[in-house]
Amino acid sequence: MKLIIAIIKPFKLDEVRVALSDIGIQGLTVTEVKGFGRQKGHTELYRGAEYAVDFLPKLRVEAAVSDDMVEQVIEAIEQSAKTGKIGDGKIFVAPLEQAVRIRTGETNDAAL
Repeated sequence: MKLIIAIIKPFKLDEVRVALSDIGIQGLTVTEVKGFGRQKGHTELYRGAEYAVDFLPKLRVEAAVSDDMVEQVIEAIEQSAKTGKIGDGKIFVAPLEQAVRIRTGETNDAAL
């Protein structure tokens, strides 16, 4: 099993969710996060004063998947979250040792 973590632009969430649903991914966790990378933030004007916004709003999307679904999930996220501009985000894949469904006690792939 793997834990797929994607950092995406907020307005791309619905497209990513639909793409993952289409390939059979049933559960996602979404968290609002802030960060910066190559975008380096931007400046805004507030009441006549200019100030820097270093951290930009992003979404962290997490999905636990079986090993045979990893490439499909990466491809689906990559295609649906891509705008072709800086700040599209990143996808991380981490090993997942164990998963347990609390309600039934199912473990590992059965719990996904």
